[in-house]
Amino acid sequence: MTPEQAIAALTAQALPGKALEMQAYHKVERPYLGVSNPEIDALVKDWRATLSLPDRLALADGLWRSNIHEARIAAAKLLSQARIRPDDSGAWALICQWLPDFDAWAIADHACIAAQKRLIADPSRLDEVETWTRSENMWQRRAALVATLPFAKLPNPKAAEIAARERILDWAAGYCTDRDWFIQKAVAWWLRDLSKHDANRAAAFLAEHGAYLRAFARKEAAQYLPTP
Repeated sequence: MTPEQAIAALTAQALPGKALEMQAYHKVERPYLGVSNPEIDALVKDWRATLSLPDRLALADGLWRSNIHEARIAAAKLLSQARIRPDDSGAWALICQWLPDFDAWAIADHACIAAQKRLIADPSRLDEVETWTRSENMWQRRAALVATLPFAKLPNPKAAEIAARERILDWAAGYCTDRDWFIQKAVAWWLRDLSKHDANRAAAFLAEHGAYLRAFARKEAAQYLPTP
């Protein structure tokens, strides 16, 4: 399947008037087709079932390059798979290639879900993720936390996983003085998820760094912690 054929299939699922609604909601200037996520999911499910891995990577690359909102969502979903064999097939490299293009939360979050799968498959990739924390692109800095959310959700982490979690919390600590709403939201999101599995560690982080967070972020981060 070519990217053009895939975009035609997406376009066939468009709802009248929805493209304008989506553009107004996402507030980023790019083409919108007006296709909802369930329809994208159904198409991607079929593509993943019928395409070889090389063809899937080529399709994801072409869809992303189109800059169409739904096409980029579909590109990310094509790679949102726990097991990709071989894992060094190029999926991780393609996701990293997309990072400089991040400019809106919906597309960035779907790409980060794909990144999450590859980081769990190979945590050594955190070395590369750490470089994202120094990017001038706010969305790329934010991606370092969104892509590593699974490490906040580990119920019984092993020593290596605890070390990885502490490394990510160091990044989060460095973000606390960044006043950007999306960065603050990402820190709060990470801590909120961590608090469900390790309330003591989340509380300790807030005790040390919480004063630097904006009020809404402190509140969200502490949502599931006991009230002092």
